[in-house]
Amino acid sequence: MGEQIDIEALCLKKGLRITEQRRVIARVLSDVTDHPDVEALHRRVAQVDPRISIATVYRTVKLFEEAGILERHEFQGGRSRYETVADGHHDHLIDIDTGDVIEFHDPEIEELQRRIADRLGYRLVDHRMELYGTAIKPSN
Repeated sequence: MGEQIDIEALCLKKGLRITEQRRVIARVLSDVTDHPDVEALHRRVAQVDPRISIATVYRTVKLFEEAGILERHEFQGGRSRYETVADGHHDHLIDIDTGDVIEFHDPEIEELQRRIADRLGYRLVDHRMELYGTAIKPSN
C-alpha cells in the first residue's frame, strides 16, 4: 500500500519489450499513489510526453495487466482503475462522493473471512473486498 514499485524493472524481468513510450508510461505508473483510470493516467503521461496517445496508454495498460504487473479494479459506478500488483493484500474503501480509493488492511477482517470459509467447508485462496461510503461530516 503506497510502496513504490519499479514497473520498468518488472517489465524487463518478465521479458516485455520496452519502447520509449512504454518506458514513460511505466515510470509514471511507478510514481502513482492512487488508482487512476486510463484517462487520468494519460493526462499524467502527456505531461511527460505529449506525443503519447490515449490509445497507446490503453494498449500498454492492457499489456501490463496481462503480464501480471497491473491489477484492474472495476469499482461500482466508475471506470476501470488500475494499481500495481502489490506483494501485500489490502482491501479498498471507495468514497462515493469523491471517487477517492483508500487502501486498508485489517487482520480481524482477514481472520473472520478465513473462519467463514472454513466453517462453510472451504479453504480461502483469494478474496477482494470493497467498501463504499460517504465521509462523515462533523456536526456543529
